[in-house]
Amino acid sequence: MNIHTLDKYAKSLIKEAANNIKSSFSSTLIIESKSEANDLVTNIDKETEQYFINHIKRDLPDHRIFGEEGFGDEIHDLNGYVWMLDPIDGTMNFIHQKKNFAISLGIYKDGVGILGYIYNVMEDDLLSATLGEGAFSNDIRIPTVKNASVEQSIVGVNASWVIPNRHIQHEGMVKLLQTVRGSRSYGSAAIEISYVVTGRLDAYMSMRLSPWDIAGGMVIAKEVGAVVTTLTNEPINLLQQNTFIISKPGLHEQLLSNYIQLK
Repeated sequence: MNIHTLDKYAKSLIKEAANNIKSSFSSTLIIESKSEANDLVTNIDKETEQYFINHIKRDLPDHRIFGEEGFGDEIHDLNGYVWMLDPIDGTMNFIHQKKNFAISLGIYKDGVGILGYIYNVMEDDLLSATLGEGAFSNDIRIPTVKNASVEQSIVGVNASWVIPNRHIQHEGMVKLLQTVRGSRSYGSAAIEISYVVTGRLDAYMSMRLSPWDIAGGMVIAKEVGAVVTTLTNEPINLLQQNTFIISKPGLHEQLLSNYIQLK
């Protein structure tokens, strides 16, 4: 299966999975907690991941799946084809709001992202990218992102960082929020990444994201010229959790140098 055929195949799975999610609104959700009380998972998260796995294992048996809900493969390397999947990114939004959640998918070959997708299910907005061929929003090309200054930026940041916390020096975050034009928090890493690559946000950062949260968005980001690193300005390791920042050019260095200091 060549890359363009694989792209069509992945998009068909995403759209069908999204239809299944929307159809689930009329049924009763089974909600559980994972690592802590607010780390939620539903039966629909699990069923959506299993939908992808069943089709991929049937149609592409040499491909492996790295999924949030743990139904895929144990991944210790990125050799061959690896699908990195979050079936519902923004589960709390899915439960409480029935919007602001996304299917996030990145397909990697020997550690290189070749296809990336973020599908905002309720907005019917599919962002996609193919390595070296640009990024698209519902088949309309996304332009390269432009440089941005701190003073004219809107940044995606969790409000808990501006009070004393165990992750980051909150004084720097207070200074940042006093300087930027505005801040937002949407509760879905995939959606916030999609807003940076389409220019609705200028930067988004998080203290802890897993590979399936960001793998698809990283492929898209590369195609539009957005900068992606950890908060210590290191490359992302897609075999473990990372701190994370995606930003327009120019802004990235300013944020890391002048405002962000990890504990």
